[in-house]
Amino acid sequence: LRDFLLVYNRMTELCFRYCVCNLNYRLLTTDEESCLDACAGRLVRANHRLMGSYVGLMPAIIQRRAADYEASAA
Repeated sequence: LRDFLLVYNRMTELCFRYCVCNLNYRLLTTDEESCLDACAGRLVRANHRLMGSYVGLMPAIIQRRAADYEASAA
């Protein structure tokens, strides 16, 4: 949960700084809204790709750590 919140907060901060340039209005302009949509979409897709790679690599990493632990214990 903590990692999810950190990613969410970082994404929010990056997209806000990149897309929102005028704080004079209470609501987002159409350009700001579309920019935020695109920015969040890019970051979510990138996060999904990274998590897919992580899930694919994790079994090999765990197996290697277990082998190293067994070798050092013997």
